[in-house]
Amino acid sequence: MELKTTLTRIAAGAAIAASTSWAAMAQDTTLTITSWAPPTHGMNAIFFPQLIQEIEAATNGRVTAEIKYGLASPPAQYDLVLDGAADIAWIFHGYTPGRFVATKLIELPGYEGSAEAASVAHWRAHEQFLAGLNEHIGVKVIGLMTHGVGVLHTNAELGSLDDISGMKLRLGGGVAGDVGTALGASGINVPAPEVYTTLASNAADGVMMPMEGKASFKLYEVATNTYTVPGGFYRGSFAIIMNPDTWDGLSDEDKTALEGVFGENTSRMAGAMWDAIDDVGLKSIDENANNSLTAFEGAEAEKWAALRQPIIDAVLAEVAAKGVDAAAVRDFIASEMANY
Repeated sequence: MELKTTLTRIAAGAAIAASTSWAAMAQDTTLTITSWAPPTHGMNAIFFPQLIQEIEAATNGRVTAEIKYGLASPPAQYDLVLDGAADIAWIFHGYTPGRFVATKLIELPGYEGSAEAASVAHWRAHEQFLAGLNEHIGVKVIGLMTHGVGVLHTNAELGSLDDISGMKLRLGGGVAGDVGTALGASGINVPAPEVYTTLASNAADGVMMPMEGKASFKLYEVATNTYTVPGGFYRGSFAIIMNPDTWDGLSDEDKTALEGVFGENTSRMAGAMWDAIDDVGLKSIDENANNSLTAFEGAEAEKWAALRQPIIDAVLAEVAAKGVDAAAVRDFIASEMANY
């Protein structure tokens, strides 16, 4: 099957890249990366091998890392790093409501651009406007990213946005939850690895996820129809975090080297990965005859523009209450993405 071939090719390329000459050298430090997605997901098959390769290259092999699975549930990944049970993790901000507010700015619907552009803009906005809020308290942020635009996957055939009202949708939290409410849907908040069984058991009628979910979580089997709106329903916000004691324990030479790896560079790499696996998810629609892709356009697009505006206004007010010029940050993100 072409889908499996594409995934295998991407993963194999990343694995080969990671198998550099540094592996033959003695390592002083092996970092533990905790991950909650399947090993075949792009984060684990593409992004982390690339990051490990760059870590090894920057430190001349003195620092490396390994991925471990099943250490904790997705919402508990932050605490794993905070407590020192793992050195590096990736977290979805929407899994812990109330802990993160400013990160919702990148999740707003309406931005135009790739996940790579959004991820770089996310990092730049954090550095220039939001880091001082210290929302990631107790950990070191080494990258920020977003997945591709959120779309709606469902088995039901929809004629309009109005048909979403009354549906039970798996929503990941954050702005995605606000979007579901605006559309009249009931939200079911389960971690991404549980989406397939949630849909297969009819506990939910559909799911809002990026296009990559069609392949990564086999939604082509349990949610055969996919719907898009201009600018996406939302974007998901993630951080890649590191234990500060682990960071402090590295030599000054290695910290200097890794500062060039982490930050905007890591964010860019992660965003590019999300774009790549979105392409794989899109291909899975073509490869499964019972799957379809529908864009809500015209009057439906105008309806969506009106529905999303109160969501945007509410998030801007929420962030502004923290003393941030939220509207200026939103404009900054849109400009950075447009000019990326």
